[in-house]
Amino acid sequence: MKTRLLAFVIAGFMIGALAGAAVLLLSTPQGARVESSGTALIGGPFSLIGADGKTVTDRDFNGRYMLVFFGFTHCPDICPAELQVIAQALDRLGDQASKVVPIFVTLDPERDTPKAMADYVKSFGPSFVGLTGSPEAIAAAAKAYRVAYTKVENKGLPNDYSVDHSALVYLMDPQGKYLAHFTYGTSAEDMAETLSRFL
Repeated sequence: MKTRLLAFVIAGFMIGALAGAAVLLLSTPQGARVESSGTALIGGPFSLIGADGKTVTDRDFNGRYMLVFFGFTHCPDICPAELQVIAQALDRLGDQASKVVPIFVTLDPERDTPKAMADYVKSFGPSFVGLTGSPEAIAAAAKAYRVAYTKVENKGLPNDYSVDHSALVYLMDPQGKYLAHFTYGTSAEDMAETLSRFL
């Protein structure tokens, strides 16, 4: 009796498991990717300082796509490499590149003055915009874009510090809403291909 009851219990579990698996297989197409709905909480209003020392806000870019990247001009590798990729991707877009404004926001306002930012970004192309501001304004913009950063002191040389930071490039639509992001290491070809799908 006990053996028969145990067999029924085991059989019941197996039937239940098979039925559950069948429901999952039938309800999800093969190869489909399950995605959640909703809007990513990335981006938002900002008020910073442009090359001419005047205030620049997110509203100044309404009607154009934005490629937003945070870094600093003393960055030895990641920042110049990523800005070069952005420049190459825009070159690949040809005339469509006019719809996109590449924006470089400093995470080092202490050293990155409006002039320093202007001098730095012009080497990547005439369309690049360099933005700085007060530490508080920079912190607010970084928080809106979910950018993590921290100042790393050099004990031997107080003015020779570095800034560790996340390295994502954000694509925002003409209304300033998040569309996509590019991780460090994305090629110019792949970035241009993604951009062309949105433009």
